[in-house]
Amino acid sequence: MNKRAISFLSSFVAIVIMLGAVGAWHTNRAQASTTVSSGDLIRGTSFSAVYYMGADGFRYVFPNDRTYFTWYSDFDDVIFLTDAELAKIQMGGNVTYKGGSKMIKINTDPKVYFITDGGVLRPVSDEATATLMYGSSWNTKIDDVPDGFFSNYTVSTDAIDTADADIVNSAFATTINIDKSLTAPEEISITSSGYSPIDITIDVGETVRFINTDSEKHTATSDDLSWGTGTMQADGTFTHRFTEAGTYTFFDSYDSGNTGAIYVRE
Repeated sequence: MNKRAISFLSSFVAIVIMLGAVGAWHTNRAQASTTVSSGDLIRGTSFSAVYYMGADGFRYVFPNDRTYFTWYSDFDDVIFLTDAELAKIQMGGNVTYKGGSKMIKINTDPKVYFITDGGVLRPVSDEATATLMYGSSWNTKIDDVPDGFFSNYTVSTDAIDTADADIVNSAFATTINIDKSLTAPEEISITSSGYSPIDITIDVGETVRFINTDSEKHTATSDDLSWGTGTMQADGTFTHRFTEAGTYTFFDSYDSGNTGAIYVRE
């Protein structure tokens, strides 16, 4: 077995030990019936992967125990949902290390990186800089991140040298919502008479939640068919993130006369 396989296997075993078997990555287009709030830690019953409930309405998975323990010291506040309830909450992605918590590296790259907010990695220039940051035991502050998870991070070209080694004393994001700049979605209701409101304006990166408040089936389907809610039963919801500026028009597949628009600004 090669080193990369061993590294990945070790990380997987750690997850099994600390979190239980890795959870299923189900996605669905409706909201859970159990009430969960932004900032909650949640998991299902059959699988033990732990997720962070984001302010944007998505759940974010902790890819391994090391990531989890940069944010939390125990599992005391984890809320159990049924598997069906968990599956109804859409996946948003992976949680990254808490800014300021560690230095990391991967097996295929000799560079050592310091983690800042939003999963941004700044290269540590040399051993002298690392010593100023963490003292003579600086090498104990490095975690190996499996190659498969490294893509969750953004590598900066702004290296840390001895002149700014005091970055370790900076204030970093205290919650994952802040770390990922997650905000509550704007909401559009689907009623018996159409969308309400029929149009909204949001910023790039923000989300919109569609809520079917009617007793009949409905959809919100983009005119170019690039995204859509799929069939939404009564009380169903679907959240979509808009990552590019533009005008996004949509219609109801069950009543094409119902139309709306989302204006996404830079």
